[in-house]
Amino acid sequence: MPAETPTLPPQIATWFARRGWTPRAHQFALLEAARQRRSTLLIAPTGAGKTLAGFLPSLVALGGGVRKKAGAGLFTLYVSPLKALAADVERNLTQPIDEMGLKIRTETRTGDTSVARRQRQRVRPPQILLTTPEQIALLLSHPDAPYLFGDLDTIILDELHALSPSKRGDLLALDLARLRKLAPGVMTIGLSATVARPSELRGYLVTQTEPETVTLLSDVVTVAGGAKPEISILETENDIPWTGHTARYAMREVYDAIRAQKLTLVFVNTRMQAEFAFQELWRANDDNLPIGLHHGSLDAAQRKKVEAAMAAGKLRAVVATSTLDLGIDWGDVDLVIHLGAPKGASRFLQRIGRANHRLDEPSRGILVPGNRFEVLECRAAQQAAEAGAQDAVLARAGGLDVLAQHVLGMACQAPFNPDTLYAEVRSALPYAGLTRRQFDRTIEFVSTGGYALKAYDRFAKLKPADDGLLRVANPRIAQQYRLNVGTIVDTPMLKVRLVSARGSKGRARQGGRVLGEISEGFVEQLPPRATFVFAGEVLRFEALRDTEVFVSRASAEDPMIPSYDGGKFPMSTHLAARVRAMLANPSAWPGLPMPVANWLNLQAERSIIPAPDDVLVETFPRGGRHFLVAYPFEGRLAHQTLGMLLTRRLDRAGAKPLGFVANDYALSVWGHGDISGLIADGRLSLAELFDEDMLGDDLDAWLAESSIMKRTFRLAAVIAGLIERRHPGKVKSGRQVTMSTDLIYDVLRRHDPGHLLLEAAWADAATGLLDIRRLGEFLTRIKDRIRHQPLTRLSPLSVPILLEIGQEQVFGQARDAVLRDAADLLISEAMGDI
Repeated sequence: MPAETPTLPPQIATWFARRGWTPRAHQFALLEAARQRRSTLLIAPTGAGKTLAGFLPSLVALGGGVRKKAGAGLFTLYVSPLKALAADVERNLTQPIDEMGLKIRTETRTGDTSVARRQRQRVRPPQILLTTPEQIALLLSHPDAPYLFGDLDTIILDELHALSPSKRGDLLALDLARLRKLAPGVMTIGLSATVARPSELRGYLVTQTEPETVTLLSDVVTVAGGAKPEISILETENDIPWTGHTARYAMREVYDAIRAQKLTLVFVNTRMQAEFAFQELWRANDDNLPIGLHHGSLDAAQRKKVEAAMAAGKLRAVVATSTLDLGIDWGDVDLVIHLGAPKGASRFLQRIGRANHRLDEPSRGILVPGNRFEVLECRAAQQAAEAGAQDAVLARAGGLDVLAQHVLGMACQAPFNPDTLYAEVRSALPYAGLTRRQFDRTIEFVSTGGYALKAYDRFAKLKPADDGLLRVANPRIAQQYRLNVGTIVDTPMLKVRLVSARGSKGRARQGGRVLGEISEGFVEQLPPRATFVFAGEVLRFEALRDTEVFVSRASAEDPMIPSYDGGKFPMSTHLAARVRAMLANPSAWPGLPMPVANWLNLQAERSIIPAPDDVLVETFPRGGRHFLVAYPFEGRLAHQTLGMLLTRRLDRAGAKPLGFVANDYALSVWGHGDISGLIADGRLSLAELFDEDMLGDDLDAWLAESSIMKRTFRLAAVIAGLIERRHPGKVKSGRQVTMSTDLIYDVLRRHDPGHLLLEAAWADAATGLLDIRRLGEFLTRIKDRIRHQPLTRLSPLSVPILLEIGQEQVFGQARDAVLRDAADLLISEAMGDI
């Protein structure tokens, strides 16, 4: 803290006084840091006024009068991970600016901003621009970037903890390195919720030097305190389901909780769950309460309409995905309800913080588990939140595919010297350890496509100029780059257009408004005239034309729910450890809902309960087949990879596996061979079956034939610019992208196995779709700690995972009835009643 409290300009001090407010210590601390031109990280809980603190130095500086311009006049660049957050901050910033009488112009720039406004912003930018990482990369790719950012004084990185652990964080760090070159005196302010290790964020604010030592020159201001959240787990009269994530059984109680509050946010983990929950709440909406829906696939106009209604206090509830996760202040949110387990302590605290957005008032939240295992996870999340535990992993090594995209973007801006660019790239935190060999391989890839592809001109994007600098091979490459910039690679999407029902000749009428976008894969499997839920309505599929899906309004009892890739978070290692400890502690079971406590007691009677660091493996016969069920509690992604590798090993052991199924908590493999007998006879060793060496040859052999690795490569290829989805006036379909990348993948594996993008894809697989790193940690943890329990029949604990075997695509209440009947049958079987 400074020895002397800074003085606010009269118009700003008067504004605070009129509201009866006094600037807080951390807000003054940022003013003093700005006076000393020291980049600073502000860590504060929800409601502490982080955003105002971040902007206060800019308001003080810009309110002081006319400034001499060397460039376009852009003074402050605010970076948000969400478009909705940028729009909300602009709304909440514009009002005090007007009330203070400051002549400061603010604007947003996101993918939703009109082309005309974005073009004007490059020539005549506002003094404060609120934007996203993708838009910064786009702006930096233009030749006029030095002029646009010539007056840049301050960069504000909001919700930095949400950006840093992703490829968007890699891209942002690289762009920050370029901005520091264009505006050498720029100061950076980072805003973050409470994190376990602030040092993982500090490096984003300043230039890094040597790869072995990270130079941390930024200050850290931490706001302590904040009221503890009030969190409960919903109690219902209905029985808790054995499997599923919809929480349909509790919708009446959820609706009653909404009815008792002025404004409730209902969070879910996926867009599919959002559509489902919205429909279920409307079924229960006897009072006709205004309830909104908000997720990333809705049309921008629809999202803005919901945001405006929230800000105006016209809604009683909003069902949302992560699009409303972060720092958005939508007025007086009284309650947050989380449908399904939150999958991470930090993510849950972030979402709960949307309620009672004030430092001295507790956030109120209700957890609604979707199934019995999720009851354990929700209780673990509740305990973690009450303890203030943080489990977000923030540090990461920068992706080579992102680096390749950035290199091309810098060439689009101006020819560059590789030595100079290498030094600049290493000044970005995720790339501080980048070797010169890795950088040179990246340059070679962008220049030629790599050894196996260099014969094809389409992959040659850089060429040397006479002065030794590298430049883009032709202007078309720069145009293509700007159409495809960014690291968010969505599943190919189709626009959903509302039309009237089919005409007299059976053709779908054209016209109507766009409701949003849905997955191309979902549309392809729709039968004619099928009904599905989207944008809060029941729609009938009328026709597919080019990139548009024509739909009409319909009514149906059990419409389908569109599925989307992404958003399926695995349970964090922190919550997994808490769940294992809770499971191993029978004294904690009485505090659980009675059906769950009874279930665990039955498991203790019929099988065993593993210790926290053990893994339970049960084997038993059922229905002419033999089953192996393991309970690692390491998340769906790691379990799916483990299941694939176990089936290979069991096949070699003569167990004749037929298939496997996995969820966040367990996995089951089944086959014709007697697994219990193989173990008893010594022909199958569980220690060898679960040995770490499965991540060697077995993994390599599986990846060679796995479509999952091809999908990982596909994402890297799109980010790196090897495959371009968007072209002037058209967009490649998902099938076209898949065919292109699969062909290249096969060529590279045969002829260039050391290719840069194969390396990038493997790095992604380690923490992404395959979660190989977490699987490796699990295999190390359970060495000599495998508890095998041979059984004559299935165990109570195995019921949820067995229910997921061969599930048919049944929707709505019919699906619930099918699962309930199957669960009753399995429990009776486990108890020996049948």
